[in-house]
Amino acid sequence: MHLRYSYRMYPTVGQRQSLAGTFGCARVVYNDALTMRKAAWKTDRSRIPTGVLAKSVITDAKKTDARSWLGSVSVDALQSSIRDLDTAYRNFFDSLSGKRAGRPVSLPRFKSRKDNRQSLRFSRNGFRIRGNGKLNLARIGDVRVKWSRALPADPSSVTIVLDPSGRYFASFVVDIEPDHLAELDTEVGIDLGLTTYAVMSDGTVIDNPRFLRKAEKKLKAAQRALSRKAKGSRNRAKARRKVARAHARVADTRLDWLHKQTTGLIRENQAIYLEDLNVRGLARTRLAKSVHDAGWSTFRRLLTEKAARYGRHVGIIGRYEPTSQVCSTCEVLDGPKPLSIRTWTCGACGTSHDRDLNAARNILAAGRADRLNACGGPVGPGVAIPRRARPVETGTHRNAGRTGRKPRVAGAAGIPVLQRGEDVTRR
Repeated sequence: MHLRYSYRMYPTVGQRQSLAGTFGCARVVYNDALTMRKAAWKTDRSRIPTGVLAKSVITDAKKTDARSWLGSVSVDALQSSIRDLDTAYRNFFDSLSGKRAGRPVSLPRFKSRKDNRQSLRFSRNGFRIRGNGKLNLARIGDVRVKWSRALPADPSSVTIVLDPSGRYFASFVVDIEPDHLAELDTEVGIDLGLTTYAVMSDGTVIDNPRFLRKAEKKLKAAQRALSRKAKGSRNRAKARRKVARAHARVADTRLDWLHKQTTGLIRENQAIYLEDLNVRGLARTRLAKSVHDAGWSTFRRLLTEKAARYGRHVGIIGRYEPTSQVCSTCEVLDGPKPLSIRTWTCGACGTSHDRDLNAARNILAAGRADRLNACGGPVGPGVAIPRRARPVETGTHRNAGRTGRKPRVAGAAGIPVLQRGEDVTRR
C-alpha cells in the first residue's frame, strides 16, 4: 500500500528563489499543455498523446525566445506536471463513467501564480536523500529537512509544497506492506456529535475540543489588521501570512488530535462502526462553522485508512437508520425527538436512555448485522413491531412484516440471516 510521509523543509534564500522559479515553470507547462488539449478537442475532438504534448510544450518550447527560461529548471519537474494533467483528465472521465467513487470531479482548470498553495513533484530521477540527511533536488541543491521520523522504505517520488503561511514541506510516497495488529474481541459503535465529539457504545465520551472556536479571538484580530492594510503593499502581504499562520495552527492542532484519537481507537478495537453523516448538507446550515470545526470527514477517513493498514474493520451504517428513535434494549421504534431532548424513557420496556449512548449502541448493533450478513441483510429503519415479526431475510419486501406476507427463505439452503441486535450464539 502507498503512504505519504510529510516533513518540514527549511530552504535558504537562494533555494527559495530557485523553488519559486521551478513552481512557475511547472505551472506554465501545465497551462500550455492544457491549452493545447482544449484546442485539439475543440477543433476535431482529438486527444494529443502525452509524448507529443511533452515534446511540444517542453522540448520545442525551450528553443523559442518566449519559453527559453524553461531550460533553467529541472526537466523532471516539468514532465511531472504533464503527468499530473493526464491524471486530472483520467479522474474526470472516471468520475463521469462511475469508476471513481465520491464527489464528481470537474475538468482540469488553469493554475494561477496567485494561488496560495504551490506544489511541484519530482520522480525518483529528480531527487536523492544525502547521507547527512539533506534532500537533494535537481537544479536546486541540498535542502535541509526536519526528519521527525524515519522513512519506512525508499520513496518513489517527492512533492514539494509551499502552503499559504509560507512553510515548505517535502511529501514522500513510499510503498509498504500492511502491518496487521493482533486480533481483538472488542467492537465499538460511535455516535458523532457537536456537544460531545463522540459517544461510544461502551459509555466512553470524547469531549469536543472546538479548536476553531477557541482561536476565534486571535483570528479576528489578525483578520482586522489585514483589512486595514493597503492592497498590494508589503504590509498587507505580511498581514496575510499572519492570518494564514493562525489558521494553519488551528488546522495542525486539529489534525494532530484526530490522529491521536483514531490511532487509539484502532489499537483498542477490532471493529469500529460509524453512521454515514451528511456532512455536506449540515455544512449548509446554521451549524456550518461547528461542523467544519469538528472534522467528521477527516475522522472517518483516518479511521478507514488506518484500519486498512493495521487489519481492522470500519463499518458505515446508512444515514437513514433511526438510531436515536429506536430503543436499544427492546428495539421498539419510539418516534422522532427534537435535539433538545437528551434523555428519554422507552414506552414499551421503561428503560431510560441517554440519547447519544443509545444511538451508539444502535450503531454497534446495525454494524454487526451488516458485517455478519455478508450478503447485506436489511438493517434499515424498521417499524414498532416485535423482533420476531420483523423481516430479516435478504430480498424480503420491507413491508412484509406489516402486511402479514410469509417471509421468503434466505438462500436455497434455508439458512436464516442475522438481524440487527441478535446474538449469533443463540442460533
